[in-house]
Amino acid sequence: MQVLRAVVTSGSVTAAAAHLGYTPSAVSQQVAVLERETGIALLERVGRGVRPTAAGRLLAERTALISESLAEAETALADLRAGRTGRLSVRYFSSIGPTLVAPALARLRRDHQDVRVDLRLIDPADPLAEVERGEADLAIVVRPQRGGREGIHPVHLLDDPYLAALPADHPLASRRVLDLADLAGEPWIGSEPPGPCLDIMLDACAAAGFTPAFVASSEDYATALGFVAAGLGVGLVPRLGAAGRRNGVALRRVRRPEPVRTVHAAVREGTTAQPALRTLLDALKEAAGRSATGSSARRPGSL
Repeated sequence: MQVLRAVVTSGSVTAAAAHLGYTPSAVSQQVAVLERETGIALLERVGRGVRPTAAGRLLAERTALISESLAEAETALADLRAGRTGRLSVRYFSSIGPTLVAPALARLRRDHQDVRVDLRLIDPADPLAEVERGEADLAIVVRPQRGGREGIHPVHLLDDPYLAALPADHPLASRRVLDLADLAGEPWIGSEPPGPCLDIMLDACAAAGFTPAFVASSEDYATALGFVAAGLGVGLVPRLGAAGRRNGVALRRVRRPEPVRTVHAAVREGTTAQPALRTLLDALKEAAGRSATGSSARRPGSL
């Protein structure tokens, strides 16, 4: 079809052959093959040259459109490969939004301005399902050390330890570090919905020899800390979740054991070579590093 287009554009088989680097005979043969395939004459002789029939003109015009579309597709693919355009679907859980997701997406926007981001909260029932199905490119998850999922590549971001949250006037608030068993006889405020984070807390309490007696529960840390500040009980809150802590709450380190949630970015295997996704992963690790360094310089205390 490109040969036909060259003949129509130049007005002769000889000129088309010179432009394409073929012999005139080869050009004539290819046009003849195309006429047999289409079942209609595409060229007619005029003096020493040729001109297209109606069918030849139509086919040459369509070839030009196809060539233009192919060129646009190649350019779009090149932009996608280079990370200049495209779309990233990201899933996250709310307590890491301000410290990890926001700064990481700010860097992504600077480095890949035309990449659109679809950002949504993760499905707590199955946080990796969308990544497995290819509906999300990256999910930020709490991943207890219980094995992985086939085809999913976890990238460790940080370890987020839980802190004891106490009313500021609680007798235990005078200590800098608490044994988890010190909280065994206290009324407890729940801060986690059912899922891996709650499992981490309950497993740690079981290892310390007790089951917490919950007198109130909440699925967000701000509300849980409000209950603690009101003197209703004590609880555990992850360090990142305590960033918006309230007046009247003392936060203390916990040991024996220290509950820790491990935060990972989960991607499909083989996708990390994509420039925009690679940038986002690097930015998440950078934000996680800043968060860990900043928190180590601040000792949890009363507000």
